[in-house]
Amino acid sequence: MYNIAFPNFNIYLNINKIAFSIGDIHIYWYGIIIACAVLICLFLACKNNNKYGIKYSDIENCMLIALPLAILGARLYYVAFSWDYYKNNLSEIIKIWNGGLAIYGGILTAILVIWIYSKKKKIKVLSFLDFLAPIVPLGQAIGRWGNFVNREAYGSVTNSLFRMEILLNSGEYISVHPTFLYESLGLLVIFFFLYFTKRKYEGQKLAWYFILYGVLRFGIEYLRADSLYWGGIKISMLVSAGLIIVGCVLQLCRGVHCTSENLDKRE
Repeated sequence: MYNIAFPNFNIYLNINKIAFSIGDIHIYWYGIIIACAVLICLFLACKNNNKYGIKYSDIENCMLIALPLAILGARLYYVAFSWDYYKNNLSEIIKIWNGGLAIYGGILTAILVIWIYSKKKKIKVLSFLDFLAPIVPLGQAIGRWGNFVNREAYGSVTNSLFRMEILLNSGEYISVHPTFLYESLGLLVIFFFLYFTKRKYEGQKLAWYFILYGVLRFGIEYLRADSLYWGGIKISMLVSAGLIIVGCVLQLCRGVHCTSENLDKRE
């Protein structure tokens, strides 16, 4: 008996959402994967902080504030646009181990927190965000595998080469696009591009992240079968379009006016 499969590659898996239990306390794969993503991102951040003139203490303090608030923002975003379900199932709101963290809610919350923190600590906001821009997509790429374990964030029905079979609660199998995998691979490409590209001016890497992830997510949403909607429109498509526009404007404004900007040569 399997619950996830890639039949064209002869891969059949039976994955339990619970990794292990300690008494009555269950530890879920979703949480473990998210925690691994955070630790890997923290490692990279500490390895590269000097290139951007960011103090380790600021990374640590900002993460302690931004991470829980970003998770809260991601959950509230998801719940807000799924209120028809949660208004009758209020106890489900806190069960984030079952999935239901909207990445855009987390990203927007984190940017707001970082902006406030940077202003208070008199850190250049764009430099701080440029510093984080290459790291975030790696964390996202890893985090998407939590969706895989939870059998969520999948796409529409398909018979394509890369189709994924999943077992529904009804006991039926359906073949769908593994959109989690498409997005994870796309995010890895974005990570390598941003990580190994030298910036010419402050805000450049942030702008590229907005544009590239916006384009990737906009395309993925065409295939997603469990998207959040607002008035018949996919929310993530609207946010993606907004990110692309903001990224393009940031590139134009900073690129035109800051071509002679002197950045740290260590970059």
